[in-house]
Amino acid sequence: MSVSPTSARPPGMHDVARQVGVSHQTVSRVVNGHPNVRPETRERVMAAISELGYRRNTAARALVTRRSGVVGIVTTGSGLFGPASTLLAVESAARDAGYFVSVSSLRAADASDIAVNLEHFLDQGAEGVVVIAPWDEVAEAAGGFAVQLPVVLVAADAPVMPGFHSLSVDQEAGARMAVQHLLGLGHRRILHVSGPADWFDARARTRGYTRELLDAGLEPMEVVAGDWSAESGYAIGRKLKRSALPDAVFLANDMMALGFLRAMREKKIDVPGDISVVGFDDVLGSAFFDPPLTTIRQDFERLGQECLAVLGRVLNGSPDPDSDPLPPELVVRASTGPVRGR
Repeated sequence: MSVSPTSARPPGMHDVARQVGVSHQTVSRVVNGHPNVRPETRERVMAAISELGYRRNTAARALVTRRSGVVGIVTTGSGLFGPASTLLAVESAARDAGYFVSVSSLRAADASDIAVNLEHFLDQGAEGVVVIAPWDEVAEAAGGFAVQLPVVLVAADAPVMPGFHSLSVDQEAGARMAVQHLLGLGHRRILHVSGPADWFDARARTRGYTRELLDAGLEPMEVVAGDWSAESGYAIGRKLKRSALPDAVFLANDMMALGFLRAMREKKIDVPGDISVVGFDDVLGSAFFDPPLTTIRQDFERLGQECLAVLGRVLNGSPDPDSDPLPPELVVRASTGPVRGR
């Protein structure tokens, strides 16, 4: 029996159950993502939900479960590829998990602004918060709220605090992959252009660069600091002298690599003939840089899903909710090649 689309009331969970021929509890399990439902039953229930146009009454659910169904996300508001991609991934994963999403952008990386953002989520009755702002100040401020509200920080090397959880793509492993690739091509003098020192991810990438060279018995070159922008990569590239050119450069993100490639082109230094270049992130369009950029790819979609999985385990009282860092991937393109004699 189908519910008429002209019915005076919207379709409810009992209507879905009646159409499929299952119990109200079975429909509830499907709607709430419970694992103990046979795949064929789940498919039939979802088909009926779509056909009837059923929508879960979240207000009633909150009254029964005493859970708001709201997840807060704190972000930098930055257009940088990593934070922006992580925001989209976490937001999508939260919606797929049936949560309402409340997003708040930081105006500054100071304790007062962070406190205002987190207090806003307490006022909303949020079940937990994902913080996408991997600065030292953010971690310190967010840690103070972890006793009131579960907090998942997306950052490498975040501090360990009660109720505070962190997750990231393994930044150090990604940097090691980049250096391993260059060593495998015969490069020995490898320069690293880092991100800002107050970013967890930048420090982890620098550490990976340094440790991989030391493990290979090589002395790392002095690290040059950038600011994530193409302009800083360009400026650093313009300062390099052909007479003191390294074999290769590993830049801490693709935008700095983009600026560096332009500087090399203007100085008539061939990439990869004279110098190999590796970035980090695999931003959209990096396959169309000139030359196409070898880089380290981060799986932001999976990162978003894992953030919600960790938060879900915390809310369900799991004794060990945390996940291991996610593996990065080396993407080899034309900006790297075998070392050549000079």
